[in-house]
This record gives sequence, C-alpha cells and structure tokens, in this order.
Amino acid sequence: MRNKVAAMLLAGGQGSRLKALTKNIAKPAVSFGGKYKIIDFALSNATNSDIEYIGILTQYKPFQLNSHIGIGSAWDYDRSTGGLRILPPFTSEEGGRWYTGTANAIFENMDYLEDINPEYVLILSGDHIYKMDYNHLLDYHKKKNAHVSIAVMKVPWEETSRFGILNVDKDNKIIEFDEKPKKPKNNMASMGIYMFNWAELRQALIEDNKDKNSDHDFGKNILPKMLQDNKNMYAWTFNGYWKDVGTVRSFWESNMDLLDQNNRLDIYDRNWRIYTRSKNLPPQFVAWGAEVNNSLINEGCIVEGEVNNSILFSESHIEKGAKVNNSVVLSKCIIKANAEVNNAVVLEGVIVEEDQVIGKLGEDYIYLVSEEGIDLE
Repeated sequence: MRNKVAAMLLAGGQGSRLKALTKNIAKPAVSFGGKYKIIDFALSNATNSDIEYIGILTQYKPFQLNSHIGIGSAWDYDRSTGGLRILPPFTSEEGGRWYTGTANAIFENMDYLEDINPEYVLILSGDHIYKMDYNHLLDYHKKKNAHVSIAVMKVPWEETSRFGILNVDKDNKIIEFDEKPKKPKNNMASMGIYMFNWAELRQALIEDNKDKNSDHDFGKNILPKMLQDNKNMYAWTFNGYWKDVGTVRSFWESNMDLLDQNNRLDIYDRNWRIYTRSKNLPPQFVAWGAEVNNSLINEGCIVEGEVNNSILFSESHIEKGAKVNNSVVLSKCIIKANAEVNNAVVLEGVIVEEDQVIGKLGEDYIYLVSEEGIDLE
C-alpha cells in the first residue's frame, strides 16, 4: 500500500442470537449467499484494498473457520512478504486465558504488530456483509490528520437504539459517544471499523490493560478514553450496503437481498470480487419439468421440483414435486418429494420428509430448520 497498514480481523464471536446456525461454528464461519462464508467479505475487502498484512483473531469453536481460511490462498494471502496469520488465544507464563474483550484480543497480539511495525492499524469485524475499499477510509484518516477514524453509516431512526451512535461537529469530528441511546441526537451508527495510528493505538492498549475496571473493549473503553484525552477522532460516512447478520431474521433478509434486482451488494462485480475457498463439485443439475425462478443455485445441486426466490447451497437436492419458496437452504440438504418449505433457513444436512410442510407463503415468520427441530423467529 501507499502506507503500511496492518489489518486485525476480529473473528472469535459466538453469535448466540443466530441460534442453531452457530451451535458448532463461529459466526464468521456461517455460510452465506449460496457459496460464501460471512468472513469472506471482510477478507475480500482487505485483499481488494491491497492490504498486505492481516491477522485473524479466533476464539469460539474455530475449527471450521480455520479449515476454511487455511493459509489464505483464496484471498492471495499465501505470500512470503506480508500475508495472513491466524491468532488464537494462547498460554503464557501467567497461564492460559481467553480474550476478555475486543481490545484485549489486540493487546495480547501486540508482538505480531510490533514485528510488522505498521503506520496504521485497521480493526475489522468478521461478521458483517459489505463491500468497502479501505483506502477511502485511510485517505480520509490522513486528510483529517486523525488519531483514529471510525466508519459510520446512517441507520433508520427506529433502529438507532441497537447501535453505538457518534455525535459529531460540522467537520465530522467526534465529540460524543452515545451507546444504544433511547433518544439519539443523530442516526450515524458505528460500523465497528476503525483506522488507528499505530503509535496511538499501542499506547491506548497498554493503558487500558492496566485498568482493572475496564472491559477491554473498543466501543466501551478504548474509544471513549481517547475522546476524553482529546485525541483527533473523526467519523467517515459509508454509503454502500452493510448488514450485521446478528439474528436469524437479519441472516435470512440479507440472503434474500441478493435476489433483489435493486440490491446494492453486487456479487457479480468483476472489479471487486468476493473470494472464497471453492469446492471441487460438479455443475448444478435442473431436471426436465423442474422450475427455478429468481434463485441462486450453487454447484452440485439437483433440482427436480420447484424453487422460487430462494438460495440453494452446494449439493442440496430438491426432489420431484417439492417446493421451496423464499428460503435459504444450506449444503447437503434433501427436500423430499411433495414437501414444501416457505420462509425458512434450512441448516446443513437437514432432511425435510415427504409431504412435510414448513411455513406458509405470506407469513411474517422465519423458520429455522435444524436436526433438533423447527424454531420460529
């Protein structure tokens, strides 16, 4: 890059509100969009932004996530200079311990950053769906001579109580943090994407580690303390598509967004590809008499029935007479003959039996279908 940037991607979250989707895997490893994992979007943004160094901090049930990432070859991070490093919790002379917060996760891996010695450190989350050129954030950061710049976006006023809201002056300099306010002064929400000067971040992490009353979290501790210390902190407004898939409903909605003709998240953009670790699978097969409308069908799928406004992940089978409507069907599922699935998220490997009906068209409910049963959202 024009300046040396190291990215630290926080990918250890459990995502408990996703229920069965994250029972056995970390939230960033959850499948999305027919062939991707959620973490693919942040990783692809980093490689498309020419970020040379990226550390991925894992914690909760990391096996599938680590297997997916491998040595980073899908994102061109298997390189001799720079590259990708997976940074799990580790044992020290004080004993083994988990990361206690987002800031603590970075603090515990300061030796990795010290070795790189970057000018800037970009903090990312591994569980958001979006496309962003991080160079735009960096250019803004340098233009403002900031110590930290925070990516923000305007959210609907009725949703502001779910986010950390930043209050700014006329120059977009941050003057106040408002965490999940009941009566917000504006609707500019933090996206959890931060560009720091490394020297400032290093000092802030060291001081925060000494504070026994701290939660060691960026939003709760590091950023408010830097504001209190009169650091130059600015908000950079992002105008593209961004979704925090924190619930089953938001996961279903963001997948459905891909089927909208006016969707702003263009996964077919050749100038900003979303990369992933691909499987060696045969092409999809759509049989005579089958019907597919406005749907994404991934490799290895067999469709003998009817699929409408839905997403099928790899190796799923829709048998003759079966109908799938407005649903997300993960890999290796079987929807048996004459079954019907509506407004659902069907987890990997689930078999929907013959003549079984899940949901109704026109309902506002989302059905989460797992081997343990059906959960209503």
